[in-house]
Amino acid sequence: MPGNKASKQKPCHHCKSRSASAPLDTSTIHYEKFWLYRHCSSVQQRDRQAQKAGQLFSGLLAMNVVFLGSAFISSMIFNHVAITLADVWILLSILKVLCLCWITYYLLGTSRQPHAVLYRDSHAGPIWIRGSVLLFGTFSILLNVFLIGYSAILIQCKSRVEIVFPSIEILFILTQAFFLWHHSKDCIQVQHNFTRCGLMLTIATNFLLWLLAVTNDTIHMEVESQLREVEQRFEGKALFLHPCNKTVSCTCPNTTICKVFQKGYILLYPFNTEYCLVCCSVLYVMWKNVGRRINHHHIPHIKPKFKLQGVVFGPLLGIIAVIIGICVFMLYQIQATGSAPNRQVFVMYYSYYIVLLPLMSLGAVIGTIIHALEKKELDTLKNPTRSLDVILLMGAALGQIGMSYFSIVAIVATDPRDLLNSLILSHSVLLIFQNITQNVFIIDGLHRQPFDHTDMSPGKEEEMKEEQNQEDYDQRRVNMLELGQEIRKVSMSYIHSYSHLSWKRRALREISSFLVLCNIILWIMPTFGAHPVFENGLEKSFYGYSTWFAIVNFGLPLGVFYRMHSVGGLLEVYVTA
Repeated sequence: MPGNKASKQKPCHHCKSRSASAPLDTSTIHYEKFWLYRHCSSVQQRDRQAQKAGQLFSGLLAMNVVFLGSAFISSMIFNHVAITLADVWILLSILKVLCLCWITYYLLGTSRQPHAVLYRDSHAGPIWIRGSVLLFGTFSILLNVFLIGYSAILIQCKSRVEIVFPSIEILFILTQAFFLWHHSKDCIQVQHNFTRCGLMLTIATNFLLWLLAVTNDTIHMEVESQLREVEQRFEGKALFLHPCNKTVSCTCPNTTICKVFQKGYILLYPFNTEYCLVCCSVLYVMWKNVGRRINHHHIPHIKPKFKLQGVVFGPLLGIIAVIIGICVFMLYQIQATGSAPNRQVFVMYYSYYIVLLPLMSLGAVIGTIIHALEKKELDTLKNPTRSLDVILLMGAALGQIGMSYFSIVAIVATDPRDLLNSLILSHSVLLIFQNITQNVFIIDGLHRQPFDHTDMSPGKEEEMKEEQNQEDYDQRRVNMLELGQEIRKVSMSYIHSYSHLSWKRRALREISSFLVLCNIILWIMPTFGAHPVFENGLEKSFYGYSTWFAIVNFGLPLGVFYRMHSVGGLLEVYVTA
């Protein structure tokens, strides 16, 4: 394990404070040390080498933890007699307890040391990412509450570990959410290696929790067995349960509370996978920021804020797409969840996608062309958050792209001329194209410099300042008795600001706002239960239940995460336009 000593040295001339206006006493900077590089003549070189060594050792720790956990989970899948789900839960519980100990030490010890947090990364942990942590964490807590209730009702055929594990999970989620909300922007300057190892251990634990979530189909298998039992009774067949067949016999009694716990668990299942992935991304940025010193040149002089002024058609079309999507989703949920799903509901669902996906692809292509026509310089500064955003966009898109290719193979090999099959084939091809074009648009926009008002002519800038001052003055004279008149003034001000935007900026904002709303509805539909890729029966009959269930369980959470992460990236593109 690498050393973790911190010493006070006089820093080099380029090490600046986090604020250009209030310089920091640079004698408080803690340079990293590592025993392999103690003979380096330069303090800065020794610091850089020690930082790389610390990242290497903490990465090796995470790799070994992930391999150990993956071996347990794989053994549970392929040899569930020797390694059971309870054994995997015990291992993960030990890891979560270790993570809780480190997070508690960080909150009460490391972060409170003198000069521990001299810098904070303004790009890390934006409000929508931290909000996602709270949202998905809340739903994950509810999921574990439902799981505790479900296991308590069936305690005669379930182990007590299935009650203890969700209880530890609730404590882990609460502590981790608090930690990420308050410290996601920290660039810690003390106890570098211990902090890196703690962050990597927490990342590995969240990854293993995600891996278990996408491979553990215990509840789903119990539901399937219960449905088969109902079908056999309906057909008049005698059902003989083997006394050792625990999966079939351990089913919900005919009570409302058990059904609520079971349905609630299945409904909230995707939120737990989302929570694990979001936490991994935030923790990774924190790990990259350990020991990072930000000088004033890295702090943007322009801090653009999110304003809806200047967009009209994008939000309008996006709201129409959301309303239609909610209607399609509700009709789908009513009919597809019945005992005999109607074929027409699948036709309606895929038709909605076939109309929406080309519009999204067209908007992304137009936006990419506008980016190419712009004369704004690329932002080439080091930014761990942006680098991670690009990796996550490319990696998460593989979920939907992979499932689409599996569907294409299954349809082409069976009957592509059937109406429903041809719709599924078109949906799969369009989905691949939409993911690629949207990724190109977002990644290109993330690397663009924010719009600078200093690029305007002095006369134009002065004119806009005077108009803005006049608008501010008018807004201060708001009278409740003249509410209608003020609403008209606000509308005129909105139209006035819209007309001042250049056509390129206006188009980029319209496209970004439209894509944001479209990705939101495409996130809502699969998250809350619309899974036609599993319910239409085509791919399931072609690949088999177990194989297709594994493919969907890997691809669907990535697809849901991709839509949510795309919303964050598109908001960044909108703000910088």
